[in-house]
Amino acid sequence: MTNSIAARIADFLENYPPFSLLEKSELLKISESITVFYFEAGRMIFRKDEQVHDQFYIVQKGAVDLQKVEESKEPETIDKCDEGDIFGLRPLFAKENYQINAITDEESVIYGIPLNLFKPYAINNPEVGDFLMESFASNTRNPYSEKHRGRLFTDEDDIQLNKDPLFELQPIPIVKKMVTVSRNTSIQKAATLMSERRVGSVIVVEDKKPVGIVTDVDFRELVATGILPITSDISEVMNSPVICYSKNLTIAQAQLTMMKHKINHICITKDGTPNTKVKGIVSEHDIIVSQGNNPAVLMKAINRANSTKKLKKIRTKIMLLLDGYIKSNIPVSHISTIIFELNDATIKRTISRCIDKMEEPLPCNFSWMSLGSQGRKEQLLLTDQDNALVFENVEEEELEEVRAYFLKLARKITKRLNIIGYQFCPAEMMARNEKYCLSLSEWKDQFSNWVTTSGNDEILLCQIFFDYDISYGESRLTNELSDHVYDILKGNRNFLNRLAAQALRNPSPLGFFRQFLVEHDGEKKDLFDIKKRGIMPLTDAARLLILEHRVKNISNTAERFEKLAQLEPNNKEIYQACAYSSKALIKFRTKQGLKNKDNGRFINLEDLGKEDKIKLKRCFKSIKEIQELIKIRFETTYYS
Repeated sequence: MTNSIAARIADFLENYPPFSLLEKSELLKISESITVFYFEAGRMIFRKDEQVHDQFYIVQKGAVDLQKVEESKEPETIDKCDEGDIFGLRPLFAKENYQINAITDEESVIYGIPLNLFKPYAINNPEVGDFLMESFASNTRNPYSEKHRGRLFTDEDDIQLNKDPLFELQPIPIVKKMVTVSRNTSIQKAATLMSERRVGSVIVVEDKKPVGIVTDVDFRELVATGILPITSDISEVMNSPVICYSKNLTIAQAQLTMMKHKINHICITKDGTPNTKVKGIVSEHDIIVSQGNNPAVLMKAINRANSTKKLKKIRTKIMLLLDGYIKSNIPVSHISTIIFELNDATIKRTISRCIDKMEEPLPCNFSWMSLGSQGRKEQLLLTDQDNALVFENVEEEELEEVRAYFLKLARKITKRLNIIGYQFCPAEMMARNEKYCLSLSEWKDQFSNWVTTSGNDEILLCQIFFDYDISYGESRLTNELSDHVYDILKGNRNFLNRLAAQALRNPSPLGFFRQFLVEHDGEKKDLFDIKKRGIMPLTDAARLLILEHRVKNISNTAERFEKLAQLEPNNKEIYQACAYSSKALIKFRTKQGLKNKDNGRFINLEDLGKEDKIKLKRCFKSIKEIQELIKIRFETTYYS
């Protein structure tokens, strides 16, 4: 009589290597001797220095963390095992104790496979042996990944096989011994310090935070010409605010930033904003100009483009650049920054050309705001354009005439962006819609209404406008609007609670038995919506929590979580996991979009391999955890 339990175990094993390399009869024989374990979350399966077991393991359901353990340090998770992953292979090859911990991350069903029974199959079947050797060498359940191939666990810090990064994505040299002075330092003293240290710039600081920068060019144009005496305070000649980045700045990012802001120095701070201690400086002189087709070349082409047709062609080259970066496995944070700058330059050039084509001059100052993924610096693929326009307050009798001018301008701009490849927003959330083309005072009234009304529609509209980037025009207008929004939010717990309910409107993308929740009907039936079910929940959570801390000037989802990790050390682990998941999901969507030549939003799960599905499930675990945090903190539940 057939052993039904063993048969079910064999049916499971045949879907995963190395068991998939065995005959069915061999699998059945192994399955008859397998031990089935049930572990609650947090249960140690084996720990470092423990004597090896007489079996190794495969995850049938649940998840297991593999942890590196060092003296006087918290265990560090170096890998996660999901359904079908094997671990605990050391007994097959080494006569030594375990070198890592294995602990369940959630309720798990684990199969224990007898070592003595399985070892002959590894010896007699070369394919099985090769797989296990690779797994042992990398100490990972996924030995064929580029990340682990060629790296021994015991030599982790010494032996690595890394691809040479594309030149423009190499880290920029940072000068750490910069000259800093206070606001009231005289120009003469500052210039003397620069001369003694043989540097081309001086950073003006307050409490070690950068508030201004002065370069040789400033001395030449403002002091040598006699406009200012050398006895004046350095604050009178400094450039402010300072353009800042964190230490991970790449050559490409530095090039694009300098071109965008027409500067030749960038200040390096702890978190990439002027709000933290200055760490160093980067100058144009420090950049080794790369050759060939690179972001700087594309940026120059954008700025020289004299037609929408040319901008569209350049956009095609940007997509090729993006594809190359993705295939080269460049970190998504670097990719996002570079593609954002190129997108931003394209928008600026389009707006500039449209203004030149208007029959009348600008009636007043204005700002063009990019919303949504472009506002968050997360727009890699060509998706919908979301934008809005704010113009200076004018006399009441001039208001409608001025609005008509900017609506006409906005129609020209959005039409050309559509030609380039940025599709019209289906909800008409664009500056060409009179609802989103308002004066500064009208925008303030609009936000006050949204925040105080706090209905579902108002909350949704508010959320979009918390993620913006000024693409063109007068930053004073958007800064004043931002200040107003934060003022009316101060102490408004009711609004944050409503925002929290909205942040829970898309619960975990996994249903019973950890299955993906797909679309049930319509054109996208049976497809998985990675934007709605994966990216948006993290975006909404990061926005809510960063607003609670009243932190301005950070709109990128991953950067928001990284800032939250600093602000709340007790929740550091979950925030870091969410930052990673945000970047991973965006990269995954980009890869799917490039592969299928669309926006990557809807995914056919049947086209995905086991490894991709496991990666997605790990990201979705972060969504569940951050939503649980929100439910407890804001005493709310899932939105309905």
